[in-house]
Amino acid sequence: MQIPILSGSYTDNNPAIRTSYPINMVPVAAQSGISAGYLRPADGIVSSGSGSGVCRGGINWNGVLYRVLGSDLVSVDDSGSVTVLGDVGNDSGYVTLDYSFDRLSIASNSNLFYWDGSTLTQVTDTDLGVVVDQLWVDGYFMTTDGTSLVVTELNDPTQVNPLKYGSSEIDPDPVVALIKLRNEIYAMNRYTIEVFDNIGGEYFPFQRIEGAQIQKGCVGTHACARYMESIAFVGSGRNEQPSIYLGKNGSVSKVATREIDDILELYTEDELSKVKVEVMNDRGSDLLHIHLPDRTLVGDLSASQELGQFVWLVLTTSVQGYARYRAENFVYVYNTWTCSDPLSTSLGYLDDTLGTHWGATVRWEFGTQIIYNESVGAIFSSLELVGLPGRIEAGLNPQISTSYSEDGLTWSQDRVINVGTIGDRLKRLVWRRQGFMRDWRVQRFRGDSSSHITFARLEATLEPLNR
Repeated sequence: MQIPILSGSYTDNNPAIRTSYPINMVPVAAQSGISAGYLRPADGIVSSGSGSGVCRGGINWNGVLYRVLGSDLVSVDDSGSVTVLGDVGNDSGYVTLDYSFDRLSIASNSNLFYWDGSTLTQVTDTDLGVVVDQLWVDGYFMTTDGTSLVVTELNDPTQVNPLKYGSSEIDPDPVVALIKLRNEIYAMNRYTIEVFDNIGGEYFPFQRIEGAQIQKGCVGTHACARYMESIAFVGSGRNEQPSIYLGKNGSVSKVATREIDDILELYTEDELSKVKVEVMNDRGSDLLHIHLPDRTLVGDLSASQELGQFVWLVLTTSVQGYARYRAENFVYVYNTWTCSDPLSTSLGYLDDTLGTHWGATVRWEFGTQIIYNESVGAIFSSLELVGLPGRIEAGLNPQISTSYSEDGLTWSQDRVINVGTIGDRLKRLVWRRQGFMRDWRVQRFRGDSSSHITFARLEATLEPLNR
């Protein structure tokens, strides 16, 4: 029988049946003839150099990679060489970068800066106020101080007219972020979202679209992103637990599962307010990254729609348990996905030919859904993972293991097998004599980045127990 492996099950002490998502393995929807989907190793992280500080954000402008490293605005060429362009201050938080036709804008250290290709300029007009977030739209640079929406002058983006302030007023919650979608401005408040359109006029040129309001809001400035023609955000309405939503045109849909909500419940409001949400459209996958303090949750709505189930995975830079995923601030430039390390000054890029993170080994893990034989029980004569072995680093013969649980809490001893050496592409990954189950069982598989293998199917040979 075939056993699903794109997500698994386990239990907790509440009691509840929980969902286990693959760790450092990416579910891919593809009709291969073997199965409707498979698990591939998550991309490795390769160093391309380092800078003067921890990266706080990046952007591709006119084919050049710009990043803010500590307090330095820098450009990074395709060889990884870093050129310091100026100082934008450092409050240790993420920055927001956007651009117009002739300026790169940077919101950093509560201020607004422009880079025009040769000179870095700070907007010093006192009417600008504190800059929480910023973007460019219809010739204006728009910022928010948490209360008002502020636009710069069309003919001089370093000047602000206080008569041209707007506001987001359907709820007294603070504005935490600004996002542009289809040339409409989404004012992301803590518990509500308001949408504005440019109608011109002598004063504030944007008008609220009454029917587009959303009665949920965003938890932090960087906890939202454009995703599949919608706004993806971590947040909630008033008196609600934070979750993950897609919003547009006055409607909202929840994309988090109960398991994702259980994971988010592990963090305080303050911790969630510092979350960064990023999007990667990569090789047919629409990946939504939720960077949490000790792991990154990744959803793929395209695969979810194709497979008919929510597709999530977990990325972590660890060999045991969970630790912060050490790649973020993704920018597609120079024909690759570049990234940075949130815990050091290292800069790098993603590489699908390996699974290590900055040269260090990391773990992977995935499990099965509950195997149930209508209370008859079964003997497990064999388990076979069908995949693509033989594509590992030369000189290695790594091992992977499996264990099982009959209650979802306690696990058997790991049974280990070798996965073969490079070129051993016909090797079968089989465990024999895997015991029996009286009622039900879940199976778990574990390895590390040295065993760089894709898995398409788990096949089990079962014999019913006689009762």
